Amino acid sequence: MGGIVTNPRAGKSKPIRPHLTEPRVVRYVLIGIALLFLGLIVILPMAAVIAEAFRKGWDAYVSALSNKDAMSALKLTLLTALIAVPLNTLFGVAAAWAVTKFSFRGKNLLVTLIDLPFAVSPVVSGLIYVLLFGAQGFLGPWLSDHNIHIIFATPGIVLATMFVTFPFVARELIPLMEAQGVQDEEAAVSLGARGWRVFFKVTLPNIKWGLLYGMILCNARAMGEFGAVSVVSGHIRGETNTLPLHIEILYNEYQFSAAFAVASMLMLLAVVTLIVKSILESRMSREEH
Repeated sequence: MGGIVTNPRAGKSKPIRPHLTEPRVVRYVLIGIALLFLGLIVILPMAAVIAEAFRKGWDAYVSALSNKDAMSALKLTLLTALIAVPLNTLFGVAAAWAVTKFSFRGKNLLVTLIDLPFAVSPVVSGLIYVLLFGAQGFLGPWLSDHNIHIIFATPGIVLATMFVTFPFVARELIPLMEAQGVQDEEAAVSLGARGWRVFFKVTLPNIKWGLLYGMILCNARAMGEFGAVSVVSGHIRGETNTLPLHIEILYNEYQFSAAFAVASMLMLLAVVTLIVKSILESRMSREEH
């Protein structure tokens, strides 16, 4: 499965390509299995969404997307991502900086807390905010007295989205910054650089592609989040419905073509996200070599 082979003419050794050491039939079978799963799990469902979205024609498709409630859901989805992603980026950079560049008590606890949203159901996280900010929650009476609305309003949707997405940037940066070590920062400090100058001139250029990659993953999850947002939104049509919630309402009302039309819009946003992700991966690979 690998190793070094010597070329007797050139007198040099070169690595064996592992994929050429397997029989051709094995390679074809593995590729076929991968393509089969890709077709069943990804391509076929996407094709079904597109086909159902256009089942009643182009006019019905455009009507479903230009509907006032659909536009409101799109605006709220983009607004939520526009707020959640930058804030989680700031947190992720700060957390990764603290974990990888400093030694302090509670570091392992901090890393565990960063991973917490991966272990907690989104629905449970939404219920946590209801218990905190709901009318009968811990802070509910005080918020009501001051006419502050969090649950069943945009702030609650943003908070729930931030909770389920805040690990993405941090978890992308922590392994990267650990692998890079602190040598570059120490060299900059020895030359007289301090504080923010070290960060912007040394650390940030080293992590820029990983940072953008984490932001893209965070944005993708923010736009597609359903469970936590469903609990705190109240499903108020035209006001607190994001695209996933609007799709659910249309589907439950048996407006299947409209539901799949809006789903195709969400799928398009996901595809654009994947394209940007692939471009970044390609840039990262070129810079590494």
